[in-house]
Amino acid sequence: MSVPRCRTVLLKALSAAGAVLVRRFGKVKVSVKARANLLTEADLESQRLILSLIRRSFPEHDVIAEEGHASLRGSEFLWIVDPLDGTTNYAHGFPAFTVSIGLLRRGSPLLGGVFDPSSGETFFAEAGKGAYLNGRRMRVSSVAKLSESLLITGFPYDRHRRSSYYTGFYAEFLELCHDIRRSGSAARDLAWIAAGRADGFWEFGLSPWDAAAGLLLVREAGGQVTDFRGSAWKRYQDYGKQTLATNGRVHGRMLSVIKPMLRGGD
Repeated sequence: MSVPRCRTVLLKALSAAGAVLVRRFGKVKVSVKARANLLTEADLESQRLILSLIRRSFPEHDVIAEEGHASLRGSEFLWIVDPLDGTTNYAHGFPAFTVSIGLLRRGSPLLGGVFDPSSGETFFAEAGKGAYLNGRRMRVSSVAKLSESLLITGFPYDRHRRSSYYTGFYAEFLELCHDIRRSGSAARDLAWIAAGRADGFWEFGLSPWDAAAGLLLVREAGGQVTDFRGSAWKRYQDYGKQTLATNGRVHGRMLSVIKPMLRGGD
């Protein structure tokens, strides 16, 4: 199997899906999967296009995608697809959304790409070969103190039931850092950590398709990704359940804030 061929297909799928999202932006019908969890026609069209491109080139590969697709037959290759990350933004006409595709080989991240159609930025990483933004090498930031850091966060779909718990972490970090941002697209957040635009990102309750590409982007840009107890994700099924992604320099300090606040089930 040719890694360059996989790279070509991944980048083509990102671009083609991004074009779908741009064409449909501001014109989509919205349905509700669950409270605060929306679905648009653009999600579905983007996913169909990505899956068709992957199947055409690699019919034997396994694939899982956000909108209810899983084809798992034991291949050593697994594509993890988010056709539209930031659907709530997209549905409201807020231009902060991405396409995210990761490729694992024997359970380890091999390729990862995030495309931001609003900015035209493609974030791409290959295991052992670095991370790139529109073809130029990118690195995490050099900020070493939490007090000087810019952080990013997001809130999971059960926030209406656990809002005080999640905002407790926000309040704690707000007193310790420069400031906090929330974009509504975890894939973009991870890409921005890799690009050095922010120094740390934490979020509960993400899914593998939110984090598979971003994991490799951050790692290959020199950063660190763990759960909230400081352990690296071992299986793709664990990707995103607890996500702490940083430049590596503020990782330990952020863990020291998060760990004492965790509840037993988290």
